[in-house]
Amino acid sequence: MSIVAYIAVMALTTYLIRVIPFAAVRGKIRSRFINSVLYYIPYAVLSAMTFPAIFYATGNTLTSAIGTVVALVLAYFELPLIVVALASSASAFVAGLFIGIVI
Repeated sequence: MSIVAYIAVMALTTYLIRVIPFAAVRGKIRSRFINSVLYYIPYAVLSAMTFPAIFYATGNTLTSAIGTVVALVLAYFELPLIVVALASSASAFVAGLFIGIVI
């Protein structure tokens, strides 16, 4: 019975989070500031969830940092996502092999 209560509370909470903005704001939002904040919230949340996980993914902060730097440089040059992902993963792997040999 308690699992049903948990699911009901979770469903109600999720529903309220989605309905309250629609009920509170009747018309179109005209403020450029509010629109820009709402536009960038998904990117900020995704970054906040992903970025810490990057540094704990390999078990070694140095190899994670090397992979991250490679990914940032390749993304800066607007290479395709698959190239960025594969190159950063490969660089972190090679760095891990090199660190394993040196140490």
